[in-house]
Amino acid sequence: MSVIETVSSYYSRRGAEAAAAVGRVVDRVPSMRERLAAAGVDGSSVTAADLDSVDVLTKDELPALQQATPPYGGLVAEGSAVARVFASPGPIYEVQLEGEDPWQWAAALSACGVGAQDVVLNCFGYHLSPAGMMFDLACRAIGATVIPAGVGSVELQARIVADVGATAYIGLPSYLAALVESYDDLGLPADRWLIDKALVTAEPLPDPLRERLVSRIPTVLMAYGTAEAGLIAHEVEPGRGLAVAEHVFVQVCEPGSGVPVLDDSLGEVVVTMAGDGTPLLRFGTGDVSRWQVVDGDLRLAGVLGRVGAAVKVRGMFIHPHQAAQVLEGLRDVGVTAGRYVVGRDGDRDRLTLEVSSDPGADLAAIQEVAEARTVSALRVRPQVVVVAEIEESHVLVDTRTAG
Repeated sequence: MSVIETVSSYYSRRGAEAAAAVGRVVDRVPSMRERLAAAGVDGSSVTAADLDSVDVLTKDELPALQQATPPYGGLVAEGSAVARVFASPGPIYEVQLEGEDPWQWAAALSACGVGAQDVVLNCFGYHLSPAGMMFDLACRAIGATVIPAGVGSVELQARIVADVGATAYIGLPSYLAALVESYDDLGLPADRWLIDKALVTAEPLPDPLRERLVSRIPTVLMAYGTAEAGLIAHEVEPGRGLAVAEHVFVQVCEPGSGVPVLDDSLGEVVVTMAGDGTPLLRFGTGDVSRWQVVDGDLRLAGVLGRVGAAVKVRGMFIHPHQAAQVLEGLRDVGVTAGRYVVGRDGDRDRLTLEVSSDPGADLAAIQEVAEARTVSALRVRPQVVVVAEIEESHVLVDTRTAG
């Protein structure tokens, strides 16, 4: 079948299933009831066509929604058993429900070959943001042993790989490259590097980087998800698109209008899922992708860009309003204007904070305070550069191209 025929078939089948699931939980989810009512949809008899009439709820809207209806913006089903609460940049408050794999990442791990025999180095953060815990729970659900490595201390982690015998990696692809480099620079024994599989996510995996990683780690697969939806799609074979997870209904939609795209045009990834506790109705991830057909199967072509205001840097979102708050606060140390500029150094994201200052200001103090406050508020360490003049008024500028 053509792309249009394959997409239309998927939308019809999964849309009907998602609509039925929404109908089963709508009475317990205040925001879902309100959004269906605003679209003129009867919550007791939701159809696939009804879903398309509901405005897309964007990730950028979540902070204001949660402030207006604390603590979770009416997005969590009433009566749900909440095990943990996280605070992602925004701030956006996300919950972990009780259960062994609430974000449903086990399917991606299994496709990568991770199982009960593995010792997994989990290089996502465990502090406030949910990524570390979501993968930790998925690994435990399939019986794997977890090393909660988090982010940073790459030399220590390289030694742990050798000493403990880690066999699998989860984290950013760029961080995996840094781990390999650190292992070699430390002169650790080659025969004690046992990592032979890696599931990477949260940033691009360009072909040159994949080729370098595969020269050391035979199986490197890409996955895609969000804190709100969990796993959305993942590779089942390298470089041939992302298979959509069974628990989500994915649409690629025209940004702004929310109209579903039927062909292979670019659009925003919009997710509907109706799990018991954290259902989503037409949630706009802000990520850009397109549909492709691989051997008759429908796949997403990966994350090809962003819409909306938030920018992802080293796996963490930076929201313009938070960047503006940091810059405004720096006036007390003599900063007169500033902007954050996101770029890339080879495989790695780079965050530069450009600031201008009052005459006679203590530049060393500005750099020290600006770095500390950025790390505290945005959870990404910047390079602070004092410049004579700020070229444009935007507080957050992304100079990268999708890879």
